[in-house]
Amino acid sequence: MKPDVSVVVPLRNEAPNVLTLADRIFRAMDNGQRVVELIFVDDGSTDETWMRVLEAKNLDSRVRALRHSRSAGQSAGLWTGFKACEAKVIATLDGDLQNDPADLPGMLAELENCDMVCGVRKKRRDSFVRRISSGVARIARKMVLGVDFRDSGCNLRVFKSSLLCDLIPFDGIHRFLPILAQATGAVIKELPVNHHPRTAGKSKYGICNRLGRGIVDLIALRWLLRRQLVLPRVTEWPVPAPLSASHTKDTSVCSSGTGN
Repeated sequence: MKPDVSVVVPLRNEAPNVLTLADRIFRAMDNGQRVVELIFVDDGSTDETWMRVLEAKNLDSRVRALRHSRSAGQSAGLWTGFKACEAKVIATLDGDLQNDPADLPGMLAELENCDMVCGVRKKRRDSFVRRISSGVARIARKMVLGVDFRDSGCNLRVFKSSLLCDLIPFDGIHRFLPILAQATGAVIKELPVNHHPRTAGKSKYGICNRLGRGIVDLIALRWLLRRQLVLPRVTEWPVPAPLSASHTKDTSVCSSGTGN
């Protein structure tokens, strides 16, 4: 049976968290209303993450196990998962157990009235350095791009898979998904979500690869958005006759998943 929701989780050296996360996701989503697939993407881990992913798959057939031959980063892990999704709705969260899967049903309900729902962490359970970095990044986004999402660094999100058809993947895109989606005309909603302290594993981000990289990416993104084509309305004359049903163009790749 084709899933209603694809949950994508990129992983990098998160072996202690994999089984617990899978269990929490399925318990949160097992309300009988939606068919769910859980896509774990191991981004070239050097610990036992891959073994735990395979164990999770053996425990529940709804788990799909994907593995990068080398580490390519969080954005690559997400995009690999997106390409494998079979559902019209995609959910994402981190693999460190700081995002709470229990927030997903409420976010999915909100998706009825918009194209993307982004989590806003109510009480950040991160280090002082990470919280300060996020605050500075928010100010920088507002100054450089003129947009103000409260917590674009939160990777707990749900959105319609069709949004991805208008986006070009790049290293760092995970930080800017709401901004890029909004630039295509998508309606974005922010929703308060829970946040938990990390209890196992280590954070992959510091000042240089979080705040420094983010600001550099902001400058490049500003250039891209300012160069984005905004086409005027086009009128064709004479008006072409409508195509019959048998000649209608197939757009299933964008309307029902991202395809492979």
